[in-house]
Amino acid sequence: MTLHVFDQALALTAQAEGDYLGTTSPAYWNMVGPFGGSTAATLLQAVLLHPALLGEPLSLTVNYAAALQPGAFAVRSRPVRTNRSTQHWTVELVQTGSDGAEEVVITATAVTAARRSTWSQNDAPMPAVPAAETVAPVAMNFSVEWLRRFDMRPVRGGVPAQWDGSGEDSLSQLWVRDQPPRALDFLSITAKADMFYPRAWLRRAKPVPAGTVSITVYYHAGSAQLAACGDDWVLGQAQAQAFTNGFYDQTAQLWSKSGGLLVTTHQIVYYKE
Repeated sequence: MTLHVFDQALALTAQAEGDYLGTTSPAYWNMVGPFGGSTAATLLQAVLLHPALLGEPLSLTVNYAAALQPGAFAVRSRPVRTNRSTQHWTVELVQTGSDGAEEVVITATAVTAARRSTWSQNDAPMPAVPAAETVAPVAMNFSVEWLRRFDMRPVRGGVPAQWDGSGEDSLSQLWVRDQPPRALDFLSITAKADMFYPRAWLRRAKPVPAGTVSITVYYHAGSAQLAACGDDWVLGQAQAQAFTNGFYDQTAQLWSKSGGLLVTTHQIVYYKE
């Protein structure tokens, strides 16, 4: 059976306990490096593969310290403290630099948890939007390869048709699923949490250089709820809150087609004038 292209990109080979080797995938290449969402999922993969894992992901924070170069890399995941119901992790991704020395490229922290059934309430209901099947897909007029790995259908806040400085807000809503379709799980929902194009582009209607510095994903759904989604559509919504001296924050939510809140995510992004 042939692995889905996403699973091929996230493939890791175990070395010592918690140490893994991988290689970048051209299928998820962005403008100057791999798509940040697939990279974040790779670091989470190193946690999920660890034999000491407790429970399921609760949160993941990824800090993009430097550009990930094409080729091989190593990932190291370590459980730094395990409590009765939570486990705290540090993860780092390293590559060999041009001088032959090992360099830390990305750092991450994660928390996994053994959840128990208790009172639950969703105070962030899914917005009312047209059904995914009635929305036209994004026209792939871009040379960025990772965009071809998703079927995206924007409801509002698509890429501006005119780069004329006429942007009014930074809110986007879109339906998305993997291309080709793939069952939803923690890895794929992590990648989708970073699928939104830079909010500075939308707010300004100007394609300025921009890139994520740090992203945090909070997982509200467990593996059973994610599996129940199958390979169906997920609705994403993202909006920046402030653009200040070269950096802006972004908050986003992802819901299942049935309206279940799957993840919320926050990130800080740099941009240039």
